[in-house]
Amino acid sequence: MPMDARDIEKLILEALPDARIEIRDLAGDGDHYAATVISEAFRGKSRVQQHQMVYAALKGEMGGELHALALQTSAPE
Repeated sequence: MPMDARDIEKLILEALPDARIEIRDLAGDGDHYAATVISEAFRGKSRVQQHQMVYAALKGEMGGELHALALQTSAPE
């Protein structure tokens, strides 16, 4: 069963309440998304650490309901 973009956003916001999030459904199938996540929590962290934080927020949905998520992450400017 595909995952809704609102559910992805909700999970990320639970872990990163200050995050600004933009999610795009790349294939229209609810399985392939691109997300831009901007959060102060990312400041001083490597890109890998930032992505790990987002994947942790998704609570194991990657590879299950959510097949692919292309991430762009950063701290606010």
